[in-house]
Amino acid sequence: MTNGDKRRNRKREKVSKRYKVRYDRLVAVVLVLVVLVVVITSCCKSCSDKEKKPNSAATTQATNTDNTQQSSIVDNLESSNETSSIISGTPDGQKPSESQYTTEVHNAADVNRGNLVLVNADHEYKFPEDDIELAVLYDVIDGVSFHVGDMVTKLDSETLDQLIAMMNAFYEAENNSDIYIIGGYRTKEEQEEKYYTGNSQFQGGYSDYHTGRSFDMAIVPKDSTSGYYSPTGVYSWIYENAADYGFIVRFPEGKEGSTGERTRDYTYRYVGTPHAVYMKQNNYSLEEYINELKSHTNESPVEVTVGNKLYQIYYAPANPTGDTEVPVPSNKTYTVSGNNVDGFIVTVSMN
Repeated sequence: MTNGDKRRNRKREKVSKRYKVRYDRLVAVVLVLVVLVVVITSCCKSCSDKEKKPNSAATTQATNTDNTQQSSIVDNLESSNETSSIISGTPDGQKPSESQYTTEVHNAADVNRGNLVLVNADHEYKFPEDDIELAVLYDVIDGVSFHVGDMVTKLDSETLDQLIAMMNAFYEAENNSDIYIIGGYRTKEEQEEKYYTGNSQFQGGYSDYHTGRSFDMAIVPKDSTSGYYSPTGVYSWIYENAADYGFIVRFPEGKEGSTGERTRDYTYRYVGTPHAVYMKQNNYSLEEYINELKSHTNESPVEVTVGNKLYQIYYAPANPTGDTEVPVPSNKTYTVSGNNVDGFIVTVSMN
């Protein structure tokens, strides 16, 4: 091999080595670029996933927050009384809702019992068993605040209790004991005798005295003329305060058309305090009151306030052919009275 050939071979080796080195560098650069691309792609994907999917803690917290908010709304709706009050009418002073009513069964004879029975020329008293419990006034009263005209006059015991309370209050207020009770309960036979002798226009069975809740009063002063009771002078206290004890004037002035009887200031009748107060406020006779109540059911009762007590009063028509299911409150004190005409009157003590 000549020197020229050796020189050419050495030159080719240098060129080949140079190109080899450059190729290796190129491969290294390419590898680095590939790694960078992979890393960047992974980072981008990870960031994208974080944006789309919140971590579990955040998800749990958000879910709990949503549930808490939803629970609060439900609790507020359930605990709010506004809607239920409008529907049920349960607040004090409002009528009970349907769900607060139950029924009480009364038979046909019960229509003829109670403090609100109406007895007049058109409605006969049936003398039902257990309607009244009679007491002889002479055996009960002490003769201090008022007196009785004989030893046999009787009244229903509840009526008598309220009469004694009223007359004791009258005596304390006016220091007067001039009042005498001169008439009370009458049997059917006693009323028949009065009718046929012309002393009464009511036949036996049709007198309000049969109820044991009506009585007559007289004024018998020690130093002047006696006579029937009249609401004048100190005696006007009785007329002004009678309703607070459950009494009404049975045959008031100007009501002859409804009662069928002339005005009699001296005949009083026990009906119960809320009824007496309402009748006095509205200038009703007993006949007018019984008729007025027929337009007031348990859905639209009459409301009466006596002192700090509120009462609701309503009418329930009687079943003409058998027992009657009378709606009564399940959570209030109440009484039921027949009206001796066609139904029952329920009196509810609201407080």
